Amino acid sequence: MNADVGEGVGQDEDLLPLVTSANVACGIHAGDPGTMSQTVELAKAHGVAVGAHPSYPDRAGFGRRAMSLTEGEIEGCVSIQVRALAEIAALYGVSLRHVKPHGAMYNVAARDPIVANAIARAVAALDPSLVLVGLAGSELIAAGKRAGLRTASEVFADRGYRADGSLVPRGEPGDILHDPEAVVPRAVAMVRDGAVTAVDGARVELQVETLCVHGDTPGAAALAMRLKQGLLAAGISLAPPA
Repeated sequence: MNADVGEGVGQDEDLLPLVTSANVACGIHAGDPGTMSQTVELAKAHGVAVGAHPSYPDRAGFGRRAMSLTEGEIEGCVSIQVRALAEIAALYGVSLRHVKPHGAMYNVAARDPIVANAIARAVAALDPSLVLVGLAGSELIAAGKRAGLRTASEVFADRGYRADGSLVPRGEPGDILHDPEAVVPRAVAMVRDGAVTAVDGARVELQVETLCVHGDTPGAAALAMRLKQGLLAAGISLAPPA
């Protein structure tokens, strides 16, 4: 179970003890060297695997606006951010375990093989032992495998899905589920069945290897607690990427 953290939303101290993996903002869409240091230190204290959460250079839009960059620009953007976090993590004796793109970069890479390949090349060039996290069934997962990386197919218990396996864009009907009474059993079913019901009622097959809890969602820590309890009660063990 992973969480996007270090984004200045104030829930990290409550959220990090509940997850296995932390996707740390690298100072581009959110965060700075100080928050990166604090987040790495907190993750280490709770035995949580640390990974980089790189973004398009769009701080004003919190990295949620797609940008038209060349392949080289994407590679450089990812590389700079991952390196920055890796250097800070090393000060605390922590090695990065994974990379998960943020926001628009994540969503574009899910469907665009050119963007996905650029991200995967950047990660593989930095450290081929890193796990690349991407939307289950996406171009990013395929690109990671082509680059020789280990991958982790990600699902979202609290996000709506379309019939093609993509996420319902934020702001559209059915984009986010807020009721834990619906989210928790849905997460358990996704892991057990390898599938989710789309907003139009279609069954979407998914490879489920990591489950995300958004750190900027109100009540994220409380939801993470409920999710963890529900998964463990169902006999589902939790661990960071191998």
